[in-house]
Amino acid sequence: MTSPPAAVPEEASAVALASGPEHTRADWEKSAAAVLRKSGRLTEDEADSEVWTTLARRTLDGIEITPLGTPALIEKLSTSGRPDRVGDWDVRAWFADPDAKATAVDIELDLNNGVNSVWLEVGTGGVPLDGLATALAGVLLDAAPVVLEPQDPVAAAEAFAAIATGTRLCDGTNLGADPLAALVRDGRGSDVDAVVAAVARTAVELGCLALVVDGTAVHDLGASDSQELGWSFAVGAAYLRALVGAGHSVPDAAALIEFRYAATDEQFPTIGKLRAARRGWDRVLELSGVDAGARRQRQHAVTSRPMMSKYDPWVNMLRTCVASFSAGVGGADAVTVLPFDVHLGLPDVFSRRIARNTSALLIHEAHLAKVTDPAGGAFAIEKLTEDLALAGWAEFSAIEAAGGAAAAVADGSVRARIAAVVADRERQIALRKRPLTGVSEFPNLDEILPERRPYAAGARTVQPWGHAFEALRDAPTGTVFLATMGTVAAHTARATFASNLFAAGGIACVNPGRNDDAEAVLAAYRGPDGGQPVVCLTGADKAYAAWGAELAAGLRAAGAQWVILAGKPIDGIAVDDTCAMGVDALAFLNRTREKF
Repeated sequence: MTSPPAAVPEEASAVALASGPEHTRADWEKSAAAVLRKSGRLTEDEADSEVWTTLARRTLDGIEITPLGTPALIEKLSTSGRPDRVGDWDVRAWFADPDAKATAVDIELDLNNGVNSVWLEVGTGGVPLDGLATALAGVLLDAAPVVLEPQDPVAAAEAFAAIATGTRLCDGTNLGADPLAALVRDGRGSDVDAVVAAVARTAVELGCLALVVDGTAVHDLGASDSQELGWSFAVGAAYLRALVGAGHSVPDAAALIEFRYAATDEQFPTIGKLRAARRGWDRVLELSGVDAGARRQRQHAVTSRPMMSKYDPWVNMLRTCVASFSAGVGGADAVTVLPFDVHLGLPDVFSRRIARNTSALLIHEAHLAKVTDPAGGAFAIEKLTEDLALAGWAEFSAIEAAGGAAAAVADGSVRARIAAVVADRERQIALRKRPLTGVSEFPNLDEILPERRPYAAGARTVQPWGHAFEALRDAPTGTVFLATMGTVAAHTARATFASNLFAAGGIACVNPGRNDDAEAVLAAYRGPDGGQPVVCLTGADKAYAAWGAELAAGLRAAGAQWVILAGKPIDGIAVDDTCAMGVDALAFLNRTREKF
């Protein structure tokens, strides 16, 4: 047993820190390059400095995320956007069950088990207006904030006022009007200024917030982080104008607004986005003449709906855990973890418990809220915050140049820019450069999905990022015969790759196991488990070279109609298609499915 290291004298530590880093940038480049060359990601001819390009990745906004934060990244930056939340975040649960009595039971259960506030869908797709009092019957409105998401903001505000008048409402209660979100989501237009003025009037009378600027309205359509930021700034500015037009001062108007943003399982961009959101809104208020002490953005982060999958929904627990971690680190005032079964229907007791306990674990066991702004000062995060803030401001400027949020929706410019991002994301997903566990990677064709009660007619639906793969899984078809060549050790890598790829498209596989020559494979193919119209050769390069051509020809003679090679094309082996890393998986799977 070794003894513990001796303590370093304080003066020695100070000298070491003052002398600068022990290793140089070149040292890190050399070490990283050695690892990349060993893995084949960097050639011997490429300079060590190429590791930065090789390891960096870019967001859908084209923003580079560096593989290593260095002081040089922020030499010319004035960092900002730091969180001002002190202590635990508000654990906010989402409710959309149209059965008001069932919703009341769910709300009471959640509030008694760690949830702090209620986010309630009201109107078509949620609790009906005449059921609002029933749904909230067990809520102490002076102790638990209620945030509405109303289809008809004015009517919902009036219905809530009938319940809440005379009560000193808990801080954070919000009537939730966001007419511009309805406009961009589904084209439901309204007199924005009139809605804002009417709901604000009720909110002032009740002593609560009036408006939500919902960035998830565009995120759910496929917007990038900067587009979500730019949209939120533009909508916030539009509401400020409407409120000022209705007689409110700019500081009072700003105090009536809460912002909602999506948190994804890309943790650094999520942290940076929330920080950039505060920075951008601070600038809007500064330009509007608001004093620094009143320039605060109230943030509600909700785990992303489109990042979640219908298939293998249990993986959503991991996605939402990372997303809520990022939201907490990013400084969100309130965090909603959506239940893992959100794409299957109304959540049940178990999925609600997992959702609320995710925040409980992060707060009370990981102690994530003990430190304000734990990412502050991290070079890579500060640089990412800066880049996202600038990109978000550019999007905001483009929307304002079009005449504001409503005009930019009407002329199609917002949707057009989002469509370009959607196309880029879907291309990356098709190529599996943006892998989706349980959907495009490691699918389980034998899984049995949990059954859930359906949402109400008219409920908002959001298309998952993996929708194209999930559509194939919805209609499983055919079985591929894996012509496995050689020992299990020799063929398992390509056989596993191919079977996972086929499964992602709803295609099962038959694997006959070890086959030492073409005759053994053909015997298996002629057996009771063979005879499929589509076959896929899976083996090592050595086996391909030795008897791949013979096997492909023999399989065709035995009745195979479509022959695929797992790997890159090989001269001399006549096949109809190939599959390897980097293949357009969706295009390949659709071609294959046509052969059954």
